[in-house]
Amino acid sequence: MLELEIEPGMRDGQEYPFVAEGEPHLDGEPGDLRFIIRQVKHPRFERKGDDLYANVTVSLQDALIGFEMDIAHLDGHKVHIVRDKITWPGARMRKANEGMPNYENNNFKGSLFITFDIDFPKGSLTEEDKEGLKAILKQDIKQTVYNGL
Repeated sequence: MLELEIEPGMRDGQEYPFVAEGEPHLDGEPGDLRFIIRQVKHPRFERKGDDLYANVTVSLQDALIGFEMDIAHLDGHKVHIVRDKITWPGARMRKANEGMPNYENNNFKGSLFITFDIDFPKGSLTEEDKEGLKAILKQDIKQTVYNGL
């Protein structure tokens, strides 16, 4: 019976060796038994090195006027997010020390990167609603074609 401890910060593909616990070689010496760590895909977070990535969808209203929210982290603690300005689609926020612990030094943690998506309302607007939005936003018509790649 072998006991395997998954230590904080271990990465996908990392080996965990048990010296002399494997099958014997031809000369009779036991070989090493090596476990390879495989990371399971998580529904909310993506890991890259010690950093975590997550996407958050907010309403158009929240994107325009700001919002506060909490994200439940892998260990259950809450990461508080505050946006008090306009949030653009694809805007990214970095929360330092909210990523995964570093395997070599557990006192260091990576960052949590949050990318914001905007949920636009479905349906159509009345002419009165359209005029009201134009009055609030006070923007000129802008339609520019460019190579964004």
